[in-house]
Amino acid sequence: MGSFSIWHWLVVLLVVLLLFGGGKISGLMGDLAKGIKSFKQNMKEDDDKDASMAADAPPAPPAGNLSGPAQQARAASTEQRTSTSSHPAA
Repeated sequence: MGSFSIWHWLVVLLVVLLLFGGGKISGLMGDLAKGIKSFKQNMKEDDDKDASMAADAPPAPPAGNLSGPAQQARAASTEQRTSTSSHPAA
């Protein structure tokens, strides 16, 4: 009693076709297919872009080994703290 028979589904399909029309439903399905194709294409392009960016990027230096401007800035800030700290005279 709780399940639908094939006749129930045919009546529902007939009502949907009468309300929306065959052309509108096929147009919606075509738009859905275009959207899915576009989504897949963009996902593929993003994967290709990520792979090419990973191959082109230089390797990152290790976190503990600073060089260049970062090391100079760190040394300067350490130097400033030690030179500007005043020790109270006894």
